[in-house]
Amino acid sequence: MKTIDKIPTSKIQRASKLVSTGAKVGVNYLKYYGDKIINTEIEAKERLNKSNASDIYDGLKQLKGSALKVAQMLSMEKSILPQAYVEKFSLAQFSVPPLSPPLVIKTFKKYFGEHPNELFDTFNATSVNAASIGQVHIAEKNGKKLAVKIQYPGVAESIASDLAMVKPIAMSMFNIKGKDSDKYFKEVENKLVEETNYILEVEQSKEIALACKHIPNLKFPIYYEDLSSERIITMDYMEGEHLSEFTAYNTNQEKSNKLGQALWDFYMFQIHTLKKVHADPHPGNFLISEEGELIALDFGCMKSIPMEFYTPYFELAKKEIINDSNHFTSKLYELEILRNDDSKEELEFFTNMFHEMLSLFTQPFHSEVFDFSNVDFFGKIAELGERYSKSTDLKKMNANRGSKHFIYINRTFFGLYNLMFDLKAQHIKINNFKSL
Repeated sequence: MKTIDKIPTSKIQRASKLVSTGAKVGVNYLKYYGDKIINTEIEAKERLNKSNASDIYDGLKQLKGSALKVAQMLSMEKSILPQAYVEKFSLAQFSVPPLSPPLVIKTFKKYFGEHPNELFDTFNATSVNAASIGQVHIAEKNGKKLAVKIQYPGVAESIASDLAMVKPIAMSMFNIKGKDSDKYFKEVENKLVEETNYILEVEQSKEIALACKHIPNLKFPIYYEDLSSERIITMDYMEGEHLSEFTAYNTNQEKSNKLGQALWDFYMFQIHTLKKVHADPHPGNFLISEEGELIALDFGCMKSIPMEFYTPYFELAKKEIINDSNHFTSKLYELEILRNDDSKEELEFFTNMFHEMLSLFTQPFHSEVFDFSNVDFFGKIAELGERYSKSTDLKKMNANRGSKHFIYINRTFFGLYNLMFDLKAQHIKINNFKSL
């Protein structure tokens, strides 16, 4: 894969890159208008989506950082984005052009004050894994194989300006109006700032590994604080393949069920017992070992769940609450889904919309055992998402709905459901975490 010798770090450099990307998208639209004259609208739109997705991703992968992280987050919105965008943006999870070896050495010395060969017995300056905020290198020390994650230069300093640049795109895509939108973008900004603090990530990683080490078929690397810094993390190198690589060929249902139960227990234990959660559940953050164990990585994005949100959120997962109109409406107000300044039309629309969505999405919690390989269940979720994304009624209304905590908790559940479906996990014991 081609490497990168320089990353735009100044606000002007990064803005210029986005402007040039925007110009390419403009040209794509001109081609689209001509294309649909001689071909069908569906064929022309599909080609437009592929061209735009490719050009936008190519621009973002040069910037890296929070701009690319937003693309990674969007790749999980499978029911909202066209497939061309999902496929291209999902590359941001674990497959982007890495920094060149000379830039790696320069960056390491800047962050640690030493050449990596002074710190490790061996250090491979060619990356084995590059993502949105950092890339991973293999090193050895005292006979132990290590993974060294190095943050891209300029990432932490450019978060606010990057988000300001992508904010208009996100607002348009998710029908967010200007009023009261800042709290959502501030939540994303704060989480991205935390993700660039590798000292915090090491603390969180050790905390979660200790709290969850008793969960069967789940493994974590050991982290080394003396070989880590604010922009560098050193941990055990874990042998395994990415979850998406494993699911592409696996036909062993027993192994799928075992891994699915471990993944589900891991998330339910965090959410219900620790009241905090690994809020970045994409395939690049999980490996499958040769022994068929789940390896959890990358705890930079952890979301604490306050009780004032936790209680009404999970009460809405109960069938008896969903079916009781008074209780259901009350919880919608508690979670800021319904607002005191809503019109009669808005109250009726959003009550019906969330009743339909929650009646479907909470089905796994309505039984002791659930089959996550159920194609009909996930098909209905995709159909519902697509229908509301095209709703003309929804576009007329203020879609700024819900507590700011929804952003990362909903993202967690969408990501978890997708991973469980990818695994085709069956016979999953929903409340198994209670006995752990």
